[in-house]
Amino acid sequence: MNRNFVSIQPNLITWARERARISIDTLSKRFPKLPKWESGELQPTLRQLEDFSKAVHVPIGYLFLPEPIREPLPISDFRTIADKELTKPSPNLLDTLYLCQERQTWYKEYMTLHRMPNVPFVGSAKLQENPIAVARKVESYLGISFEGRRTFPNWSEALKTYVQKMEEVGVLVMASSIVGSNTHRHLDVEEFRGFALADSYAPLIFINTSDSKAAQMFTLLLEFAHVILGESGISNAGVGQVTDMEVEKWCNAVAAEFLMPMERTLSEYRENEPIQDAIQRFAKLFKVSSLVALRRLLDAGKISQKDFWLYYQEELTRISNLQTSGDGGGDFYRTLGVRVGKRFATAVVTSTLEGQTLFRDAFRMLGFKKNETFYKEARELGVIA
Repeated sequence: MNRNFVSIQPNLITWARERARISIDTLSKRFPKLPKWESGELQPTLRQLEDFSKAVHVPIGYLFLPEPIREPLPISDFRTIADKELTKPSPNLLDTLYLCQERQTWYKEYMTLHRMPNVPFVGSAKLQENPIAVARKVESYLGISFEGRRTFPNWSEALKTYVQKMEEVGVLVMASSIVGSNTHRHLDVEEFRGFALADSYAPLIFINTSDSKAAQMFTLLLEFAHVILGESGISNAGVGQVTDMEVEKWCNAVAAEFLMPMERTLSEYRENEPIQDAIQRFAKLFKVSSLVALRRLLDAGKISQKDFWLYYQEELTRISNLQTSGDGGGDFYRTLGVRVGKRFATAVVTSTLEGQTLFRDAFRMLGFKKNETFYKEARELGVIA
C-alpha cells in the first residue's frame, strides 16, 4: 500500500460519523471517498484522516484503535423521552461535560490553595425530605424570600437574580448554546437542557441556552436541587414533562415549589377565570414564565392534562415568536461572563495575573485566543482598572 495512506478499520470511520450524528450523504459532500472508506474499498491518507477527525469532532488517535471505544456519560443520566430510547451522547454533549469538569477541577484546586471554605448546603438534602420544606430551605440559601421575589419587575430579571445569588453562595453557573467558544458547534436542546456537577467546593450548574429563556428558569432551579441533593446528573426534563425517575421527580418538585409555592398558588386562584388570563396573571404575580404558571395549575388540579398540553403548545409557539436568540448577539465580553460564569472567570483571570495559572490554560478554559481579549475581559470583570 502507498505510504501516503493509513491502514484503519473501516467500522471506525462509520462509528465516528454516526457518533457525530452526521449522515453519510452530508459528509460525503466534503469527503467524496467516504463511502469507500466505510466499505473498506479505499483507505484515507493521513491528511484526509486528520481533516475527517476534525469534521466529526473525534480525537484522531481513536481512529487507529482496533475497535470503537465506549463513551458512557461521566455522570448520572436523568434524561427521559417518552416512548423513545435515549441515543448515545453526542460529541457536543461529551465535550461540554469534559470542559466543565476541567473547569470544576481547576476551581476546586484554586479553592483549596486559597483555603476557602466549602459550600455547606451541597448534599445537605435527602430524597426522603418533603420537597416543600426543601424549597423553603432554597429560599434561605439564596436569601430570596417569596415576598422579595414579588418586587422584581419581571421574570427575566428574576432569572438573572437567581444566577447572581447562586454564584454569590458558591455555585458556578455556566450557560451557553455552543461547545466552548466554537460557534459552529451548537448544543441540541432535544438532547439535554442542563446538568449539575455536585462538589462540596466547586458545585457547578450548566444551562443549555438553546432552550427558551422561559424554560431556562425551571432548569436552573432543577439543577440547583440536584446540587443540594448532592447528585451529579444530566437532565432534559422541561416544565411540560413528567418523569418516573425518583431523583428527577424530587428535583422537579423542589424547583416548582420554589418558583410557585402551592399554598400561594391555591390562595391566588380565581374560579372561572379564563386559563390564558390566569397563566399571564400568575406569571406576573410570581415572576415566573407562563410555562411554569401553566404547569403549576396542572399540579394544583385546576386544569386537565388535555387542556394543559393544548395551552402548553400555544404558549411555546407564542414564546418562540417573541424570543430572539440569547447567544447569537450582544456584547461578547458580557456574554462570556454568562458562558463560563462570573465567579469562575474572575478566579481564572486573577490567578493568571498573579502567575499561578498559565495563560495558555486560562485561554483554553475561558475560550480566548488573544492576549488583547484576555485583558479586556479582566477590565470587564473589574480585576484590573
